[in-house]
Amino acid sequence: MTLRARLTLWYSGLLAGALVLFGTAVYTLLSYSLTEQVNDTLLTTAEDIRSTALRTMEGSIVLPRLALDLTADVKVQLWSSDGQALGNAEQLDPVLAGIGLPAEDLGMASAEYHNVMFEGSNYRVLIYPLLVQPENRLVGYLQLARSMETVEQALENLLFLLVVGGVLAVATAGLVGWSTASTALRPIEQVTETALHITRADDLSRRIPRSGPPRGEIDRLALAFNETLERLEGLFETQRRFLADVSHELRTPLTTIRGNVDLMRRIGVADAESLEAITAEVDRMTRMVNDLLLLAQAESGRLPLAEDQIELDTLMLEVFKQAKVLAGDSVKVEIGREDQVRVQGDRDRLRQVLLNLIANALDNTPSGGKVTLALACVEGWARLTISDTGRGIPQEELPHIFERFYRIDAARKRNQHGGAGLGLSIAYWITRAHKGRVEVASEPGKGATFSVWLPRIEGECDRPAPAYASSGAATEPAWRQR
Repeated sequence: MTLRARLTLWYSGLLAGALVLFGTAVYTLLSYSLTEQVNDTLLTTAEDIRSTALRTMEGSIVLPRLALDLTADVKVQLWSSDGQALGNAEQLDPVLAGIGLPAEDLGMASAEYHNVMFEGSNYRVLIYPLLVQPENRLVGYLQLARSMETVEQALENLLFLLVVGGVLAVATAGLVGWSTASTALRPIEQVTETALHITRADDLSRRIPRSGPPRGEIDRLALAFNETLERLEGLFETQRRFLADVSHELRTPLTTIRGNVDLMRRIGVADAESLEAITAEVDRMTRMVNDLLLLAQAESGRLPLAEDQIELDTLMLEVFKQAKVLAGDSVKVEIGREDQVRVQGDRDRLRQVLLNLIANALDNTPSGGKVTLALACVEGWARLTISDTGRGIPQEELPHIFERFYRIDAARKRNQHGGAGLGLSIAYWITRAHKGRVEVASEPGKGATFSVWLPRIEGECDRPAPAYASSGAATEPAWRQR
C-alpha cells in the first residue's frame, strides 16, 4: 500500500471514529433529554390533576370530566388501590385500559415510570399513587401515558442526519486527504524520479526543481537532497581529478623505470646510472603512496597523533637548521619574531607541516630571495608564519592550493626530489587534526605568507626577540576550513 493511501485511510479512519463518538454522544444526550421532557410533562400533569380536579367522595376518588380537559395529549386513567379501573365507561381510556395496571405497582408509595408497547406503539407510562392526608392512606392510582412517537421520530431524524452526514464527511475527508497527500508527496516523487534518473544515467548534475526559500519539511528535504547531490558531484569530480592526477604522477616514474629496464636489457649490463634512476623513481613513488595514505587517514579523522607538550620555538629552530641546508646559497633563510609558546600535539607531524611549507616557499622563491620563519603568541593561539619573496599566488588560485595534486602552473614540472603536489594538502590536514587552521595571504609578484594557527597551552607567553616584520603579502588572510 502506498504512503498516500495509508495517509488517506488513517485520516479518514480517525475522522470516522471521531464522528461515531460524537454522534453516539449527541444521540444519547438527545434521547435522555426528550425522555426527561416527557417525564416532566407526565408528572406535572399528574400533580395538576391531583391538586385541581381530583375529588374524594365517601372514601372513594372521582375523576371529573374537567380533569380530562387538562391532560392535552396525555392519556389519563384512574385506578383503585386494588387495581380496579374507576370512572364512567366513556371516561375509560382504551389504551390505558388495554395496558392495565401492572400487579408489581400495587402498594407502591412513589411514582414509577415505564416504557410500554401497545398495538405497535411505544408509550411512556407514569403510575402516580394517590394518598389521603393526614393519615397518608393510599386510595388509588393515577395512570398517565404519552406516546413516544414524536420522540422516536426526532431520534430517527437525528440518526439519519448523523449517518448520512458522517458518511458524506468521511468521503469528503478521504477525497481531500488524498488530494492533500498527493500535493504534499509530489516533491518526494520528484526526489525519487531524480534519484532513479541519477542511478540509470549516472548524471549527478540533476537537481530537484525548487522556487523560493524552503517553507516546509518537504522543501527542506528537497534542499537537503540538492545539497547532497551537489556535494556528491563535487566528490566524484574530485575523485575523477584525483585518479587522473595519480595516473599522471605514476606514469612518469613508471615510464622512466621501463625505459631504464629496456636499456639494460638491450646492452645486457645493469649499469649504475640506470639502477640509480630506477631507485630514485621507486623512492618517489613510495613517498607519494605514503603521502596519500597519510592524507586518507587525516581526512577520515583516524590519523594517529601523539599528545605531547611541544615547545614550538625549539621546534622552529630545528626546522630552521634543516631549511638552511635545503636552501643552500641560493635563498636566504632567516628567523623573525620568536615567542616562546607551548602547544599540545605530535612533534613529528608538526615538523612535517613546517618542512612542507618551507619546501613550498623554497620552490617558489627565485635565487637571491628570502624565506622568513616567525612564531608569535596571539591571545589563545600560537601563530607560525613562513613568508617568502617569491612570485606569489593569484587570488583566484588561493581557494585551491590545499587540494591534492593542485598546481598553479599546470605546465610546470615537479622538482628533482619527486614532489607530487601533496605537501600543502598534508600540512592543511595535519593542522586540522591538531584543531588548528592554515591561512595564506599573497599578492602576485610580492611573495606569499602561510600562517599556521595552533591552540596554545594556557600560560604566559615570553617574547625575548624583536618584533617580527612580515616581508610577505599585504592582503588580508584568505584561508578556508574544510
